[in-house]
Amino acid sequence: MPKAIKGCLVFTILILIAGFICLAVWFVGTLMFGLPTAREGLGQPAPDLSQTQEVALSIYLMLNLARLDEPAGDPGMVWTVEVEPGSSAQSVIDQLTTVGLLDNPVLFRAYIRYLGLDRGIETGMYDLSGTMSIRELASALQSARIDALLLTIPEGWRAEEVAAKIEASGIAASAAEVLSAEPGLPALSFELPPGRTTEGFLFPDTYEIAPTMTAEELVGIMLSNFDQRIDDDLRQGFTAQGLSLYEAVTLASIVEREAVIADERPHIASVFLNRLAIGMNLDADPTVQYAVASSRNGEWWPQLSLADLEFDSPYNTYRYPGLPPGPIASPGLDSLRAVAFPLVTNDFYFRAVCDGSGRHAFAETFEEHQQNSCP
Repeated sequence: MPKAIKGCLVFTILILIAGFICLAVWFVGTLMFGLPTAREGLGQPAPDLSQTQEVALSIYLMLNLARLDEPAGDPGMVWTVEVEPGSSAQSVIDQLTTVGLLDNPVLFRAYIRYLGLDRGIETGMYDLSGTMSIRELASALQSARIDALLLTIPEGWRAEEVAAKIEASGIAASAAEVLSAEPGLPALSFELPPGRTTEGFLFPDTYEIAPTMTAEELVGIMLSNFDQRIDDDLRQGFTAQGLSLYEAVTLASIVEREAVIADERPHIASVFLNRLAIGMNLDADPTVQYAVASSRNGEWWPQLSLADLEFDSPYNTYRYPGLPPGPIASPGLDSLRAVAFPLVTNDFYFRAVCDGSGRHAFAETFEEHQQNSCP
């Protein structure tokens, strides 16, 4: 027999003998001195381990028991580890070792194999440090960090647009669930009229959300945000204009869709309030867009034709006086404030000026209004 093979065989036999001696010593120590058994010191072994594997791993781990609770790597190292889909336990161990979070990869591998934790490492992100022990590292790798998502809802979007963006954001909720959601947060300070949806009350803002959030939870957060933004000053302002909260949000949603230049919102609100005061039709194009959009294959704010202005809907403010049945979009805080604190004017008309700036020309009489038309 070649000397190299003979030497390797002898070494293996010696290791096995040493292992069994250690096991025997530990067994005797357990009986005589109450030392912890492997299962007491390590926990229940993975059910798929063979008896030989359990014995070999438990011997090795018990001999290194104290090291399982010491810092596993460089105490000054803090690192975010990414476990990609399909990553093996060994590739994760290699990554931990490379960045300095793990000084003894063999001991770590033996520990997670003994407990079966090598099969429970989740795909995702982990915030780890070298001060963590092997036990702590192994436990941390069983639960990936759930990163928050940032969801921005622009001002002036209707509920269907909001729902579609939520569905596309990565949250575990469909657009249909968002539209039909009944919020599960504590009671709000307001109630929607019977039969009305959350249209207009999904407050436009940037939200930090978890991917696991339900539609009910997210809608509840958005409604709660609206509730917090509507302070006593705004409520008193709505009352001063003779409007309920729901009516004020309805009018603010129209102002939101009509205004292009921010500082014109209070003036536009003044025109609509003046029209409401004398029973004059609002003649607001966005309300007609809201009405006809359902037949336009997802084109939520379509270009209008003269025929569209005759579309029979209570939302068509060319045909029906007063406010439409409800909001047509989610107004931002500036549009809500414009309704609560409008500019005081005698104007009843406005139209876009002809320079493409987005500004409007305002008028008290229809004759003045006609004079403001483009050539």
